[in-house]
Amino acid sequence: MSAPTTSTTWNRALRDQIEFHWQHQLRQRLEGLTDDEYFWEPVPDCWNVRPRGTGTAQMQAGGGAMTIDFAFPEPDPAPVTTIAWRLGHVIVGVLAVRNASHFGAAPTDYYSFDYAATASQALSQLDAAYATWLAGVESLGEDGLARPVGEAEGAFAELSYAELVLHINRELIHHLAEVCLLRDLYAHSRKGD
Repeated sequence: MSAPTTSTTWNRALRDQIEFHWQHQLRQRLEGLTDDEYFWEPVPDCWNVRPRGTGTAQMQAGGGAMTIDFAFPEPDPAPVTTIAWRLGHVIVGVLAVRNASHFGAAPTDYYSFDYAATASQALSQLDAAYATWLAGVESLGEDGLARPVGEAEGAFAELSYAELVLHINRELIHHLAEVCLLRDLYAHSRKGD
């Protein structure tokens, strides 16, 4: 977190919130993620990222050799999701789609995205999408935070960029904390192996 100054801006404060979490609580917890952890299914019938043609969920999406499981509408209760699935959701649905819609990144969606086949590839995708998002938020400056996000956010078109940034911060903290919890469960499930 940056040292407080008399010239703190809202843009800097919004970025500080997620940067502090990323640098001091999250990213180091993802170091050393193995492929076994990445694909680990803690219960039967998990949603995962799988080689094309091997998924059993109602639907699969992806533009490459790997696809992500999903269903529409989502079942109740929703299936437990793996680290691979959660990282795919964060990379694509939380960051990459918004990077494309708001900050000039290449267009993407769940159907066209090339999902990672390894944990290392997924972390590289996550780092790149996060860096693009953060640079995009910084490029808004102070005035840009007050502008409406527009049609890219559908029913939320009238919300400000500041509200979108707060939402994405919540999404990143929430879903990536789940990834860390799954890593903890994986480690404890392997004790004595």
